Amino acid sequence: MTISRRSFLKGAMAGSAASLIGPGLLASSALAAEGAEVGLGVWKTSGSHWGALNALVKGGKVAEIKPFGADRHPTEMLNGIKGLIYNPSRIRYPMARLEWLKHRQDADRTTRGDNRFVRLTWDAALDLFHEELERTQTDYGPWALYAGATGWRQTGQVHSCGNHMQRAVAMHGHFVKKVGDYSTGAGQVILPYVLGSTEVYSQGTSWPLILENSKTVVLWGNDPYKNLQVGWNCETHESYAYLEQLKAKVADGSIRVISVDPVRTKTQNYLGCEQLYLNPMTDVAFMLAMAYTLYNEELYSQEFIDAYALGFDDFIAYVQGEGDDGEAKTPEWAAPICGVDAEQIRDFARLLAADRTQLLFGWAIQRQQHGEQPYWMGAVLATMLGQIGLPGGGISYGHHYSSIGVPSSGASAPGAFPRNVDAGKTPEHDNTDFQGAASTIPVARWIDCLLNPGETIQYNGSEVVFPDIRMCVFSGCNPWHHHQDHNRMKQAFRKLETVVTIDYAWNATCRFSDLVLPACTQFERNDLDVYGSYSNRGVLAMHKLVDPLFHSRSDFDIFTDLCRRFGRDEEYRQELDEMGWVKKLYDECREANTALSAAPGGDEPTSSMPDFATFWKDGYVDFGPGENWVRHADFRQAPEVNALGTPSGFIEISSRKIGRYEYDDCQAHPRWMEKAERSHGGPGSDRYPLWLQSVHPDKRLHSQMCESEALRATYAVQGREPIFIGPEDAEARGIQDGDLVRVYNDRGQLLAGAVVSDDFPSGVVRIQEGAWYGPVGPEIGALDTYGDPNTLTLDVGTSKLAQAPSANTCVVEIERFEGEAPAVTAFGGPITVDV
Repeated sequence: MTISRRSFLKGAMAGSAASLIGPGLLASSALAAEGAEVGLGVWKTSGSHWGALNALVKGGKVAEIKPFGADRHPTEMLNGIKGLIYNPSRIRYPMARLEWLKHRQDADRTTRGDNRFVRLTWDAALDLFHEELERTQTDYGPWALYAGATGWRQTGQVHSCGNHMQRAVAMHGHFVKKVGDYSTGAGQVILPYVLGSTEVYSQGTSWPLILENSKTVVLWGNDPYKNLQVGWNCETHESYAYLEQLKAKVADGSIRVISVDPVRTKTQNYLGCEQLYLNPMTDVAFMLAMAYTLYNEELYSQEFIDAYALGFDDFIAYVQGEGDDGEAKTPEWAAPICGVDAEQIRDFARLLAADRTQLLFGWAIQRQQHGEQPYWMGAVLATMLGQIGLPGGGISYGHHYSSIGVPSSGASAPGAFPRNVDAGKTPEHDNTDFQGAASTIPVARWIDCLLNPGETIQYNGSEVVFPDIRMCVFSGCNPWHHHQDHNRMKQAFRKLETVVTIDYAWNATCRFSDLVLPACTQFERNDLDVYGSYSNRGVLAMHKLVDPLFHSRSDFDIFTDLCRRFGRDEEYRQELDEMGWVKKLYDECREANTALSAAPGGDEPTSSMPDFATFWKDGYVDFGPGENWVRHADFRQAPEVNALGTPSGFIEISSRKIGRYEYDDCQAHPRWMEKAERSHGGPGSDRYPLWLQSVHPDKRLHSQMCESEALRATYAVQGREPIFIGPEDAEARGIQDGDLVRVYNDRGQLLAGAVVSDDFPSGVVRIQEGAWYGPVGPEIGALDTYGDPNTLTLDVGTSKLAQAPSANTCVVEIERFEGEAPAVTAFGGPITVDV
């Protein structure tokens, strides 16, 4: 994220340190004093992906959770935090899989996933961890170790689990890493070719400017009201105030909001806005027909294209039918594909061209086969409209994420515990010979790598040779939630000799591991966090609420102890303990903001941030609101001076560089390509007529909080994950609301609880991703008892360009489940056995 320096310190130095404390902190401080006086417990402050909070701690246990006072729109997911800390799925002790403990690398790997584990001491477990690292590096080499997977770790800058894992393992030896992520895998590869940056994680045009200038806002596969409940750092929920204003403008007719989506979303229902239905995964056909209309009705901006873009002529020739397929992309051509009347396509194109239009794309439509194409095509439409760089116009790919669009304070944020080995230091095993294999692989292709070592694939203009991985280390990222086609994953995991997982709960990754180490939750250690990932509103203290439960330990302690086994523990922690690191990161942030204030145009060279002791006591420093900003405005103002990061420096409607790769599934300009499977008359729909959405969940963060029993009880159906289905499809199958159903295709089968909803049209069903995988056994094809959609999803790359996940390319069938249902196996601990 690039943000300009703001005058966030103005006026702050004139007041006391208390002037920086948000109202929630002042309230919690008062409660703490009262509790200490009358013996009612102590209120403490902490943070999470779901927002900042105040916790009442009584007798060493969290008794009550309240939202932080500065959070005016807290999410109900805060109600799940007690259930996250205190739940039967907590990992209580270090444990090893029985068969692996007996035979190590010679163990029967078909038993992996049988959930039979032996309790270990910490010393024994860390000795085994170290021995397996040594064996892998010595017997094989760095190509045999994969420690690259990371994900939505618990919040906190000191205890960022991926950083700890990769620093400790890297101090021991080199290993295979990953590139990309599951959230935006296709988008973050294609958009640098088109707009010069990944865009998906970039700050966007400020909401006040959208509300002031936009006449039409298009939510394209985008559900911000649902998704903005969570953030990468501690979420402020400031976006909801702007959504409230948008709702009012929809009501008074000053802004027209249209949701382009097969489903009536939570955001559409909240805003009371319009919906434009498209058949699933046909967005590109629809957009090509819009481009045809804009061009042939002369509604596009040739002036903007001439000044800011390249490659339009080649693209429009394809649209006009002069390409290799000879098919003009008329609205009549697109209508039967996308399910929208041809005249309605024309009217929509005319509407967007008539006045200031803000396109807000979600991430789901790039998680499909050829997922690069809708994002590329969205940028082309925005270019043809000629509004990129104008307030309230252009395109954004992130306004549903971590409060992108909330003005940034411009303050310096605290850093994090280092991921890399210290400068000038080398690993214990400094072998960098990967024997011709890649040292970095696309993240969504790691199962392909396990199954096909030595195979060569194309990726983003280069060749990747899969290494022969024998050992994996995971920490707090749960790849059995991330990845598609769990039965294929079972096959792949049988190729591994050792899997080590560090986590706080017995999710599926732990159950398919050999050595499991119990980390504590973020509420059982001290830390600090950025308050607002993009607004950067302040710095929040994360006070330890309770001591680590059972035998769990912090990632900091676990990996310090691992490094002690090869004599590098002091180097690992840089001779600081937990609170030493919290203070170090805060003090560095304070010094950086002092420098900001002293810079030309800044304030007086004195930091308004209090000293660490004051901050830790009060719990929060508020940097204040930021200033409005327009994405790509500098490029529009001076394209030669502020060139984009594309090869040409301009918007590339057609990419010569991609064209030179000669990929058959991602060519020199966006185009319509059929999917391997698609509902509504597409391939495979004769056998499996229902498109399965696996969207971001409404009441958890991916798989985090699924284990919280009280929160799960608010949405589960007969103890299973819900599947949402429209009335027409339910009636055709004899399914009623609340029934248990079997959902299946050629890849797998699962049980779920039916929720019949008018929000879903015929041919579209939804299971929210992050549901915990709980098969009846380790066998390939076993029924999943709880309802993880990745039991069914397709594991193919989006294209040779991005090789990203295609989870939303998935068709299924549903039937009412008859007979006695198996018990849910997804939650709780393992079967503990003796050696």
